[in-house]
Amino acid sequence: MKLVVFAHPNSKKPRVEKDLFGNLHVYVKEPPLEGKANQAVRGALSEHLKIPKSQIELVRGEKSKQKVFEVS
Repeated sequence: MKLVVFAHPNSKKPRVEKDLFGNLHVYVKEPPLEGKANQAVRGALSEHLKIPKSQIELVRGEKSKQKVFEVS
């Protein structure tokens, strides 16, 4: 299953929200440097979906706010 996620790094309050269109918005405290925010988004998704991090893989959007994750 593929998930399209909108990442919001440097947020004061980390959270996962769904907007009116059904898109996931993930807010994380980590800065977008050296993949720290990507790892934090992956961790937040694993907590939200209640699955291990090893089952979530970033497919597209390493340097973009819109990311595509593959969940196995």
